[in-house]
Amino acid sequence: MLNLFVKQKSFLQTSLLRSLSSVGTKSIKFTINNKKYESNTAKTILEACRENDIYVPTLCYHPMLEPVGKCRLCLVETNQGGKMVPACVTDLRDGLEITTNSPRVVNSVKSNLGLILATHNQECTSCEANGRCELQDLVYRYGVEDKFPKIFEKSHNMVDSSSPSLIRDMDKCVLCNRCVQACSLLQGMDILSMTGRGVHAIPKTAFDSPITETECINCGACSFYCPVGAISEHSAVRRTLDVLENKNGKIVVFQTAPATRVAISEEFGMEPGDVSTGKMVAAIRKLGADMVFDTNFTADLTIMEEGSELLDRVANGGVLPMFTSCCPGWINMVEKLYPEFIPNLSSCRSPQGMLGSIIKNYWAEKMGMKPEDVVVVSVMPCTAKKDEARRDELKTESGLPETDIVLTTRELGRLIKLKKISFLSLEDSKYNNPLGESTGAAVIFGNTGGVMEAALRTAYEIALEKPMPTLNYTPVRGFEGIKEAKIPFGEIELKVAVVHQASNIRNYLQKIKDGEVSHHFVEFMICKGGCIGGGGEPKSLTSDYLERRMKGIYTIDEKQTVRKSHENQAVKQIYEQFFKKPLSHKSHKLLHTHYKNRSKKK
Repeated sequence: MLNLFVKQKSFLQTSLLRSLSSVGTKSIKFTINNKKYESNTAKTILEACRENDIYVPTLCYHPMLEPVGKCRLCLVETNQGGKMVPACVTDLRDGLEITTNSPRVVNSVKSNLGLILATHNQECTSCEANGRCELQDLVYRYGVEDKFPKIFEKSHNMVDSSSPSLIRDMDKCVLCNRCVQACSLLQGMDILSMTGRGVHAIPKTAFDSPITETECINCGACSFYCPVGAISEHSAVRRTLDVLENKNGKIVVFQTAPATRVAISEEFGMEPGDVSTGKMVAAIRKLGADMVFDTNFTADLTIMEEGSELLDRVANGGVLPMFTSCCPGWINMVEKLYPEFIPNLSSCRSPQGMLGSIIKNYWAEKMGMKPEDVVVVSVMPCTAKKDEARRDELKTESGLPETDIVLTTRELGRLIKLKKISFLSLEDSKYNNPLGESTGAAVIFGNTGGVMEAALRTAYEIALEKPMPTLNYTPVRGFEGIKEAKIPFGEIELKVAVVHQASNIRNYLQKIKDGEVSHHFVEFMICKGGCIGGGGEPKSLTSDYLERRMKGIYTIDEKQTVRKSHENQAVKQIYEQFFKKPLSHKSHKLLHTHYKNRSKKK
């Protein structure tokens, strides 16, 4: 943990110093490619170039990570010193003259790309990153021969496919260090670290262990930030194609998570946050799905069960604080690293787990089918959902998975492209009912704070028999790592907290252990921003993609006629006809689960 605090402090100090240096700074005047510019804030050369739409190639740089200057592709010429400097780690100075496109710079880019290719697995056509690989784009842009003679064979035999969520192929690694930073700096997990030197350097797990033998929580941050195909989600695209094209009498049912609808658009050139729910449903039908249900339906159902569980714990002296249980990466963290907090977890399954159960055990029976006649394909923003679907606790009585296949949002995009479906020209289509009906409370599950806000809308109204003063509960919204709020709740003041991003979670759990914080209810999301920042979402090199996706989610909520989970008519119907009431015997059997201690320190 000390290592995590040191890294975070270094990263935050760098950002803080740059911000502070902007206060009262005189205007910085500089030129790029003989054109004059001016800035009133401190920034790097690369940031200045990007703000002014001037292209500078990068491979190791990502706006969400600390610049390291490893790939040397962003070298530019300046009038100071005669040397080329890395634009990503060189600050602007007054009077600086920058050249980004001279023959010297271009030749440097080509040479560095060639050296990267010389140690790179070049079997691009079968790579999961084919078509969205940053290295591939650079090689094409600069006309570098993609069959560059190899000067060194890595021969690590380092294809690790042990995880149901992730695959690591280190022959494809470009030593950018992004995966290490994402795992260590952002998530605080330290599963990967750089070993060796020069061409022998490689990011590895401790003792070179398979991922499944580490404390990896399958969040997929490493795969999201990998610019090539060295770390990718464990693809289910080919399996899904086979299921859709060879049904053999089976019914194929898709379900889609809240965060997918504001991100899938990015796979087809649209902007982050563009709402594409109808086109996504239409595309899934074009793929050959028999039914398309909305995971939002069981998000509403989660609120009914989880809200009731919270009220029961508060009223009857149950274990508090109660922790949300929707995020499988968070569940992995508790089971592997903090098993002492297992009693604090809500027993509710995630919305994916609930809907898979309902489809196989309720809907299939109503349709006159056996569970084994239905294939459930789940589209999620999250690589850890692939891991969750394999849990023994989420299987039918005959031992079949209730969710058969999990696709990430990226994989759905790939599938649509493979089938040559013109996504942008599709007319909107609607989900199948009754398992496609949902509220605004359900969709905000995709944002950090959304589960908390949705739960409060329902718990407040059920407990106090009056609506909350406002449905837009801003104290739990936004990107602050740990958000806290106090809500008058009858005879008590309900204390809640929202924590997102694994490193913040680890810090918060330590505060609980140290007795520094005390709450009734806490929402945890393992990824920055919540599900909108999931490891399976479309990759982005823009700095505000999370903010735009978050805005898209709240826009959907505000346009909904019904914005409270307990007012979902289809949810009311399934209780009346099947579950009877929240926390009933049937709901406990099909909508709840249990957890196990998987710590190596037992």
